[in-house]
Amino acid sequence: MIDTSDQLPVPQRIPSGITGLDRILHGGFLKGGSYLIMGPPGAGKTILGNQLCFNHVAAGGRAIYLTLLAETNSRMFAHIQTFSYFTLTPIADTLSYLSGYSVLEQEGLEGLTALLRSEMRSRRATLLVIDGIVTAAQAAPTVHEWKKFLYDLNVAAEILGCATFLLMQFEEGPASQPEQTMVDGLIELKIRSMDMRSVRELQVRKFRGSAFLEGGHNFAITQEGLVVHPRAEAVLAVSPAELPKPLASMEQPTRMGVGVTQLDEMLRGGLPSSSLTLLLGSSGTGKTLLGCHFLAQGIAQGQKALYFGFNETPAQLMRKMTRFKLDASRFVAAGQLELLWQPPVQDFLDVLAERLLNAIQRLGVKCLFIDGIGGFQRTVASTDRLDLFLTALFTALRTLDVTTVCSVELPDLFSPTVTLPQTISGTTAMVENILLLRHVELHSQLYRLISIMKMRESGYDPAIREFRITDHGIEVASTFASAEAILTGIARFSTVTPGVPPAFGTSGAPSQGQQL
Repeated sequence: MIDTSDQLPVPQRIPSGITGLDRILHGGFLKGGSYLIMGPPGAGKTILGNQLCFNHVAAGGRAIYLTLLAETNSRMFAHIQTFSYFTLTPIADTLSYLSGYSVLEQEGLEGLTALLRSEMRSRRATLLVIDGIVTAAQAAPTVHEWKKFLYDLNVAAEILGCATFLLMQFEEGPASQPEQTMVDGLIELKIRSMDMRSVRELQVRKFRGSAFLEGGHNFAITQEGLVVHPRAEAVLAVSPAELPKPLASMEQPTRMGVGVTQLDEMLRGGLPSSSLTLLLGSSGTGKTLLGCHFLAQGIAQGQKALYFGFNETPAQLMRKMTRFKLDASRFVAAGQLELLWQPPVQDFLDVLAERLLNAIQRLGVKCLFIDGIGGFQRTVASTDRLDLFLTALFTALRTLDVTTVCSVELPDLFSPTVTLPQTISGTTAMVENILLLRHVELHSQLYRLISIMKMRESGYDPAIREFRITDHGIEVASTFASAEAILTGIARFSTVTPGVPPAFGTSGAPSQGQQL
């Protein structure tokens, strides 16, 4: 047994009540700590300060919000009453709004220090927000007096167990400003312009006494107040102990069929569980339909399935699946299938990752189809992030033991070479399986071919097969003969009765598939 009698007590956490921010701070702020929240006008400092107060009193704490030459309390109430966290109930009881400007003007920093000590003690405050602290800095006759004020405030807050937050406008300058060096933590709110839209970022610059998630994190101002989305790459780190059995065991993984008989035979029984598969193909080759086959087959094998797409709404997808006899309505009604559609340019990467992973964990999903991986690309503010994001996301999906299929749109309809979009070219090394669907033109007709380009740790049939789309969905030829005829352009018409199309998959001229 370890003797802990000579160890100092672990500081108590004070959650902010903002889920994403608490995750970044590994649980919240520290009791009695002092924190500086900086940002330009309009970044959300006042909204955050009030949100911290209301969340704190809702959790049973007591808070003071003190202003120094900032907007009046009545005007501030008029502005924040639109947020869902606002309520009149705790005001003047567990939440007090005060103005300290007159005391600062008449008695200076010493008078303000005395006021803060008195109010924290008499109101038994466990959280204090000072809005407009720059006014106190400007009132200090010397830098030494300003440092002394900050020190006295920190000491009083620590003794009384009151976490203190100073709201201050960000100013370009040396990082050694007293207010930045003397506080326990510094959070910066930023607004960046990116492709004619504003991107809000939160970054913890320092946090004494605790680890935290470094780097920038997106946040939005909604009806709830600040909603913080931790960067996916920072929160999705995986340890070896968290790996699912298929990735940590020497046993061969089970197979998840794709629901197309001949293709499952080519795959030697289907896709290995927990694996990632890319469906490469130009527009109209049948990627979405093949993904729907995979979801329906997963449900037939007793698994929960999720469609996560950017292009087709749930109603459009259900119409498509119903047309091809894939029973979408019944699956959705039974809770076996969920269809999530994402407006392709509305959200950021981290928001999409949260939505996807929350749905997987909520439903217990084991079969996932991401329709249009390029949808992530359209929402990213920095293209340099996409590879790192996809690496983190794919690793998280493996950890959750989810078998995933992703469709990738190829730009060229009839090119003899496969050219991946530049922004996702690095993802091919991360996935276990790659299937290629393509159009080929012969004798003024279009045909569809499918081939397996990669299948890690498994045998597979490397032959190129013709496939067609019928009223029952995708059907793959039983041999490579018709695909050979298409690719060589030497279909043996002499064996075919004029005016009668040859059978699908024979060595004669290939048949024409139904159009989507």
